[in-house]
Amino acid sequence: MTIDYAAVDKKQLAIDIDEVRASIGPPTVEDLQHLKKMQLWGRLCALIGYATAWIIPFNPISALLISTANVGRWANVTHPILHGAYDKVPGAPKHYTRKGFAKGWRRMIDWLDWIYPEAWEVEHNHMHHYHLGEKDDPDNIEHNMEWLRNSNMPMWLRYSIVIFFAGIWKAAYYAPNTLKILGNVERRKQGLPENETFIRAEAWNPLTKDGANLWFKFYLPYFVFRFIFLPALFLPLGVDAAMNVLYTSILAEVLTNLHSFLVIIPNHSADDIYRFEEPISSKGEFYLRQIIGSVNYKTGSNLIDFSHGWLNYQIEHHLFPFLPLSQYQKMQPYVQKVCEKHNLPYRQHSVFKRLLMSLDLMVGKTSLLLIEKA
Repeated sequence: MTIDYAAVDKKQLAIDIDEVRASIGPPTVEDLQHLKKMQLWGRLCALIGYATAWIIPFNPISALLISTANVGRWANVTHPILHGAYDKVPGAPKHYTRKGFAKGWRRMIDWLDWIYPEAWEVEHNHMHHYHLGEKDDPDNIEHNMEWLRNSNMPMWLRYSIVIFFAGIWKAAYYAPNTLKILGNVERRKQGLPENETFIRAEAWNPLTKDGANLWFKFYLPYFVFRFIFLPALFLPLGVDAAMNVLYTSILAEVLTNLHSFLVIIPNHSADDIYRFEEPISSKGEFYLRQIIGSVNYKTGSNLIDFSHGWLNYQIEHHLFPFLPLSQYQKMQPYVQKVCEKHNLPYRQHSVFKRLLMSLDLMVGKTSLLLIEKA
């Protein structure tokens, strides 16, 4: 389905979408309780996963539980909290708000990952959400993968590279890219030129400023905790038990990368998704771009939504990134009706179908649709 971008009544679209938002109401204590339940599910997965990880090396069930907990901690908890989704809940503890979550020493408790929380906020919350589908969108897959799309490699090798990348992409992509974006904020303040790419030899050198930040703020804290500290806790059960936890943790890390790649990448990348050459000029245009630049997956229950990291409500989330998870469930059918009213595509497919479409885009088999404003 193609659209006549200029013909869309953007003012009325903004009114209709805002009415949907108003009908849902402000965040409540019940919304925070819902988040805590999703957080508990993830913690139970981690607890059971590690409680059984020592039994055999590369324990597949334990690895799956640990990886599910890792994805859930990022997508179901960190993601909405750092958008400020629970900031206005009456009486919400500070560590469930943007001001307190993962700040300082709480990073060790709330979200110790390959990604530095402050860098994620800038890269994702600001650059991605408010430049969706533009060249300035740091997660513009078509732009980021030009080196592969335009290569002379055979297709089977391109697909192989993408699949390998999917298994390591948090450390290989998100860590250096979010640091680059955060560093560019500081460079702009100092009147210095921005770094266009982080893939430079000196950027990985721990003796340089950027390299030291990458290793000591991003990589080493998570690596030491996940692959040294946690396995060492099982040494009282024997060296073999500790090594089994290490092997299972490595497998869990690969599964975490694959799971997060599966639910994140297809949200904005396929040949039925639009990209944009110029910045947004109105609220209605902002809403329009979030709709035609995003896609949903299957939705409807806490279990389904938990497994998707709530990224299955990508259209609703991009319209209102600051809402609690549970409010997306409520507003989804009403947003869909607004799209039908304005004759806009409301894409909602299986995440696996969308993954295949995204892979085709990444290797250069297909391309995004282009909106060029007059």
